Amino acid sequence: MKVISFETVSEVADYAAGEMIKAIKTFVPTEAKPYLVLGLPTGSTPIPVYERLVQAYNNGDISFKNVKTFNMDEYVGLTPDHPQSYHYFMQENLFKHVDIHPENINIPDGMADDIPAFCRAYEMAIQNAGGIDIQLAGIGENGHLAFNEPNTPFDMPTHEQGLTQSTIQANARFFDKIEDVPTRAVTIGLKTIFDARRVIVLATGPKKAEAIRLATQAPVSVNCPASMLQNHEYAEFVCDKAAIK
Repeated sequence: MKVISFETVSEVADYAAGEMIKAIKTFVPTEAKPYLVLGLPTGSTPIPVYERLVQAYNNGDISFKNVKTFNMDEYVGLTPDHPQSYHYFMQENLFKHVDIHPENINIPDGMADDIPAFCRAYEMAIQNAGGIDIQLAGIGENGHLAFNEPNTPFDMPTHEQGLTQSTIQANARFFDKIEDVPTRAVTIGLKTIFDARRVIVLATGPKKAEAIRLATQAPVSVNCPASMLQNHEYAEFVCDKAAIK
């Protein structure tokens, strides 16, 4: 694990997007591994990264034809066309602007009739794709990764997760009222994240400073899920100055 600090949010996005662009440009598909596999987050923090990926595509620098994606999470109970669903977010911020094949886009289904069965199938799909090559992630104010809240076991695969009140409160800004915020989500597990070959965690702004401190300086603990990445050889916490105490 390492911590990389930049002065500005823009520099954080430049670095993360640059690393992903480099990986896409240098990837050589083979019969055994036809796709570069990216794990993708939602939320406000990665939006500048997606803007840079779209720009790189528009400039002709990269193509997504040999890219397969797995999103980290989705709310339970929101249809894909709901404006606050993560399906909608990803289409608006990335997928509809680039040449990725629709069949290579994977996003958890919060409307699945049998969510436990869906979670098992999603985890298996990641494994069948050869695992995640680069997992981009944000970090919650309580140290969560995806929707893996504090006290989630480190060995959890994809699962359904109840959301803490602090997470619901943090996400309320995207909804008309707090009562509209879903209280459960489908999320890839901490084990799924840890098994990625490389993990890039983005953190910007002072509200993330305590989570970054606990994740990178305090002992590894399920109280701060992101702290598990201290034991990941190729994990990076990429922060702006405001997110570093």
